[in-house]
Amino acid sequence: MAGKHLDLFLVDGSPGGLTTAEITNWTGHVVTAPRSKLAELLVREELRRTGAYLLLGDDPDAVGGIRLYVGEADEIRTRLREHNRSKDYWERVVVITSKDANLTKSHGRYLEARLIALASQAGRCHVENGTNPPLPALPEADVSDMDYFLDELKIVLPMLGVNVLRSRSTVVDQPKPVSSRVTSPEFHLSVPRRRIAGRAVPVDGEFTILKDSVGATAVRTGEFATSTANAYRAYQTLHDKLIADGSLEIQDGHARFTRDVVFTSPSTAGAVLTGRSCNGRKQWLTAEGISFGAWEQQGVDDVSHPGG
Repeated sequence: MAGKHLDLFLVDGSPGGLTTAEITNWTGHVVTAPRSKLAELLVREELRRTGAYLLLGDDPDAVGGIRLYVGEADEIRTRLREHNRSKDYWERVVVITSKDANLTKSHGRYLEARLIALASQAGRCHVENGTNPPLPALPEADVSDMDYFLDELKIVLPMLGVNVLRSRSTVVDQPKPVSSRVTSPEFHLSVPRRRIAGRAVPVDGEFTILKDSVGATAVRTGEFATSTANAYRAYQTLHDKLIADGSLEIQDGHARFTRDVVFTSPSTAGAVLTGRSCNGRKQWLTAEGISFGAWEQQGVDDVSHPGG
């Protein structure tokens, strides 16, 4: 994959304030702000344009802890004023427009429908929109342009800390270099006597357990030392959330993953899979028996010191 030149601008010099983001040679423009900066956001020129927007807030009951609402508008600032009066949960907004102001109402509706579908498919948040609106009829060339627009947007959003669209599927189907020397293999964690069998891949610094992996029905308290009680509760809570949202399906005394699920580390993934404490760097193995930790360190010892 070719490199990307991403421009981030901290409007007020604060990492928690208004931030704009653009990719060189991409027509899209993104601006994000906390709700506390809404008044400053609304006076900006891009808020007068047609486009789409994301409202983000905390949701302790959702996997990923995020609640998302996706919308579109002819003039985004008018719609955001309405949401400020009617919706309490959101704490951050992401506004998506174009630098050349060439997005039409149909383009905005297309973005809204695709963003809702992508967020639902990624399964990283609770999508507040009750239904997924149908895609509007667009000329074939416009559909191609908007799909490219979305591909670039999926690169920009994670750089702003917004991961609700991130999906491992396109990366795994077309593996990209993790470094100049290695690509990501598939890792396995099995406990035959308990009929636990997990498959996972590391992608972009995250660890994803793959659909149809089979794990434990619960996280067991007794398997964690007192010093790791907080970690146990986090694993248990995450396991419960995955069951509640259908990502884990209990069948014949086991929990089957019904979709790919992203974890922050191989150890967290292993603990949720097995229901017990797990050193993921040692216990996740490739088909050749290489541990995740050993794979991650490939080539590190070969790097010479500057001037060496």
